[in-house]
Amino acid sequence: MLEFRKIQITRSGTFFITLPKDWALRNHLHRGSVVASLVTPDNKIIIDPKYTAEPTPRATVIRVGPYLSRDIVSSYLLGYDIITIEAKDRIMPEQRDIIKQTSSQLVGLEIIEEDQSRVVMQCLLEPSALSPEKILRREHLITLSMCKDSVTALLERDTHLARNVIARDNEVDRLYFLLVRVLRTIVQNPGLSEKFNMHPIDCLDYRLVASLVELVADQSSQIAMYAIKFKDIKFADEISGALSDLRKIIFEIYDDAVISFMSRNVSLAVSVKEKESGIRELISKIESVATTLLFEKTRDLIMVLSLLNRIYDCSVDISDLTSSREL
Repeated sequence: MLEFRKIQITRSGTFFITLPKDWALRNHLHRGSVVASLVTPDNKIIIDPKYTAEPTPRATVIRVGPYLSRDIVSSYLLGYDIITIEAKDRIMPEQRDIIKQTSSQLVGLEIIEEDQSRVVMQCLLEPSALSPEKILRREHLITLSMCKDSVTALLERDTHLARNVIARDNEVDRLYFLLVRVLRTIVQNPGLSEKFNMHPIDCLDYRLVASLVELVADQSSQIAMYAIKFKDIKFADEISGALSDLRKIIFEIYDDAVISFMSRNVSLAVSVKEKESGIRELISKIESVATTLLFEKTRDLIMVLSLLNRIYDCSVDISDLTSSREL
């Protein structure tokens, strides 16, 4: 509940305010108690009555059900340190497989105890050691390589490279989940907010950008799947040349968008939108000559162009967040 209190000044010029009595009693404060004060990046002061206490691991219990994997991921993203899965009688082998497969998708989550009816997992990561900027940068670099290699696999009919792109999508997902967990922890912990110099609005922007980067990875993975379908098809030089040009410009635009966000470079962000006409022209050129292929392959190529266009749209959304951070 919001309360207003007047600032008072001692004879020596020290500013002070009184603390709410109910709050002080709930936290067992008395004359001589020591509390910690923290100035947040957005210039607020937080009073912490338990700053000397050892942080208690947050724990939750999940009952085995039809949405077991989803429940584990949700608990991980909410910042729980210990996740216990329990069954009324026994955990079935297929349920254990789901638990192990899900934990392998979440960075730092390890199974530490296991018996007939219970599995205990613990997240062994220390949030203060994980910089959101570094996690996002890593997620971006993997996605950037996927974006480039997916079209390369299509042009060169390289099914091995295409499958490698698809496999890399799992690592992007892991980094995305990790970043969401860290951002939630920062929002709940003013000390981490100060350490990383991140306002709550910064955490929201990072979450949105990470989601868009993960979406670009998904779209690149889908392009790689189409590349496997085209393994026996050699494109005409006109199509290959236009696709190669489109790959280059999409690759550069996506990279510029993320760099502009992380460096707060508004002029670079603005340049992303300025390249739209070049992309539309290349897509139209490819569509006009795609009819030389069989109907099924023409349809698949149009889908690839649609996916590349979506990558551009994601890049524009990322660049828009760069502008909003500068307001």
